Amino acid sequence: MTTARTLVRPAGRARRLSPRTRRTVRRNVTAYGFLCGALICFAFFSWYPIVREVLLSFQKTNFVGDTRWVGLDNFRTVIDDPVFVDAWVNTAVFTLLALAVGYVVPFAIAIVLNELKHARGYLRFVVYLPVMLPPAVAVLLFKWFYDPGPGLFNQILKLGHLPTLNWLDSSDTALISLVLVSTWMNLGSGTLIYLAALQTIPGELYEAAELDGAGMFRRIRYVTIPQTRLILLVMLLLQIIATMQVFIEPYLLTGGGPEDATVTVAYLMYQYAFNFTNFGGGGALGLMLMLVLMLFSAVYLRVSREEAR
Repeated sequence: MTTARTLVRPAGRARRLSPRTRRTVRRNVTAYGFLCGALICFAFFSWYPIVREVLLSFQKTNFVGDTRWVGLDNFRTVIDDPVFVDAWVNTAVFTLLALAVGYVVPFAIAIVLNELKHARGYLRFVVYLPVMLPPAVAVLLFKWFYDPGPGLFNQILKLGHLPTLNWLDSSDTALISLVLVSTWMNLGSGTLIYLAALQTIPGELYEAAELDGAGMFRRIRYVTIPQTRLILLVMLLLQIIATMQVFIEPYLLTGGGPEDATVTVAYLMYQYAFNFTNFGGGGALGLMLMLVLMLFSAVYLRVSREEAR
């Protein structure tokens, strides 16, 4: 017979959680802990600088205590600068040249590596090696290559009995010289991404194309490119976003010269902030560049959603 004592739970005694529930709670707490850590890092190193830059573009400050709101004066100052238009033109030209060289070459190398039967691992390492070098080291290495005297490139031209070039000292070749450096530095990442995309293409498609009499170029045109269309489009937009922020190459190689031929928006922003101590002007340029990059980012997100459907 069931007594009242067995039916009444003692007061103050909490119900114990089952082992499965405790494991679930522990797993969720751990996951949210890692998530909070990531959010704190993003907030401190990404979101706060963005908000601070937006505010700074409307202020005039020396970071000592003299800070005041100046409205759109910083934007008027940088727009009236004669180098402003040159910086945007140089950035646009650099981006187009980087796409013409740095977008096509990695894809072509990935196709070649995908077709090879031997030494794949070694060649992938060789292609990816520049990415492992610190950017400053790679740029300074090319600075020696471009040296008008004992530089490697001019020595090669001399061996071929060709006229030597003032790679970094001529406004005709300075910008394309920066493009070559940037392409070499980022060649490995793009090549491996394309190579991973190529290896997902079913081999039956190539076999069917060969049975139809398609040669190598026709297989690339009608099989490879359509099957990698999404990654090609994503890489195109990502490369536009990356190349429009070019800074280290003109900073270390040319200093914006000769005759402002390699001044980019990012380099001009650095000059305003740290050479002219006009942090508001640098913030205004940064905000303009951010808005342009946000436009390309919006296009990237839209394309990704459409292709995912």
